[in-house]
Amino acid sequence: MSSLLRLATAGSVDDGKSTLVGRLLYDTKSVLADQLDAVTRASVDKGLSTPDLSLLVDGLRSEREQGITIDVAYRYFATPKRSFVLADTPGHVQYTRNTVTGASTAQLAVLLVDARKGVIEQTRRHAAVLALLGVPRLVLAVNKIDLVGYDGAIFAAIAEEFAAHAGSLGYPAASVTAIPVSALQGDNVATGSGRTPWYSGTTLLEHLEQVPVAPDPHEAAFRFPVQYVIRPRTPEYPDYRGYAGQIASGTVRPGDEIVVLPHGIRTRVERIDTADGPLAEAGAGASVTLLLTDDVDISRGDLIAAADRPPRVTDELTATLCWLSSTPAKPGARVLVKHGARTVQAIVTGLTARFDEQTLSSVDSPGTLALNDIGQVDIRLAERLGIDDYTDNPRTGAFLVIDPKDGDTLAAGLAGERFP
Repeated sequence: MSSLLRLATAGSVDDGKSTLVGRLLYDTKSVLADQLDAVTRASVDKGLSTPDLSLLVDGLRSEREQGITIDVAYRYFATPKRSFVLADTPGHVQYTRNTVTGASTAQLAVLLVDARKGVIEQTRRHAAVLALLGVPRLVLAVNKIDLVGYDGAIFAAIAEEFAAHAGSLGYPAASVTAIPVSALQGDNVATGSGRTPWYSGTTLLEHLEQVPVAPDPHEAAFRFPVQYVIRPRTPEYPDYRGYAGQIASGTVRPGDEIVVLPHGIRTRVERIDTADGPLAEAGAGASVTLLLTDDVDISRGDLIAAADRPPRVTDELTATLCWLSSTPAKPGARVLVKHGARTVQAIVTGLTARFDEQTLSSVDSPGTLALNDIGQVDIRLAERLGIDDYTDNPRTGAFLVIDPKDGDTLAAGLAGERFP
C-alpha cells in the first residue's frame, strides 16, 4: 500500500466541503493550537457555541466573507497509517478550471452531496469532469445526514442514484464508495457513529487509510525526463557525462536497456549517481543522475525510457484540453506545447468535441473553446515528442499549452482520446 494518497474534494456550493476538510484536519490533529484558538474566537464572534471548522480552510478573506471556496488550496495531514495531500477545490461552475487543476493529480476524489438535496446537476457535472481526468476512485460523502434525521433510506437512494451515474461514466462499482457523514457533528468522518446503525461500512478516514492506490508510479514503465546535462570537465572528472532529473515513473537499475527519445537511440544504464553516492536501484520521485554505457547525444528535454516499454513518438496529438484563458481556442492557433522539460511549437489543427456541462454530453466540432471549457483537440507538433496516453501514465501524459507571445498558460492537456 502506498504511504501517500493524493486526493481532491469536489461538490456543489454549500454542501459543507470546507467543514468536512476542516473536520479531517481537526480530527487528525493537524491543526496548530494558535490556528484553533483563532477559529474559536472567530466562531464566538459569529455567535456560535462550537468552533466553525470551515474557517480552518477558507483562508482568503473574500472566501470567509462569502462562505465559499474560490482557489485551489492544498492541505497536508497524516495518520499513523498514511500521509495525505488534499486539494480543496471550488464548487462554483465558473471555477471549473480550478477543479481541474486540483483533480489533475488526484488518485481519489471525495465528492460531497447535501443529504437534503441528493444528486444534483453540479454533482453529475463534477463526476463527469473527474471521469474525463481519469481520477480512478470516487467517494460519495453524503453530508448533513443529521439534517435528515439520520435516515438510512435517504442515504441508500442517493447512493444508488449516484452509483448508476458513475457507472454510465465508466466507473466500475468497486471504485465508488458512498459514506453517510455529518461534517458538523463528526459522524462517520474520523469515528463511527451510533446514530447510523444501518451503516456498516468504514468511516471516511478509515476508507482513505485503506483504499489501494493504483497505478503505483513505481510499477509503471520507466520514464526519466532529462533536466540537465552534467559535464564538469575538471581534472578530477575529465570525461564525466551525466543526465540529471527526477524519475517520473518506474524504476531503473544499472544494466537496464533504455531508449532516448525522440531520437530512438538505444543504450544501457551504467551507473546511478546521487549526492550521497551511487545507487543499485532508483524509483519514481527520486532525483538522480544517470550515466550511460555509450556516448550519445542527449539534451535537456529528451526523455529516457524503458526500451521494452517505450511511449509512442509522434508529431500529432489528440488530447483533452481544459482551456484556462479568456482568449478562446480556435483551429489554426499557433501555440507552444510544454511536455516535461521540452517545449515545442505547435498548431491547433482541429477542435473535435467539447464537453457540455449542462447536458453532460459532448458537442461535435465546436467552433471555439472558451474559458473553463473542456474539449478534445488535434494538435500538430513542429518536433516529435515521446509521450504516453494520460490513462497509461499521468506523469508523462500531461502537458501545458502556452501562448508564444507572452508565455501565459492557455490550457492543461491530457494526451489520448478520452471523449466517448
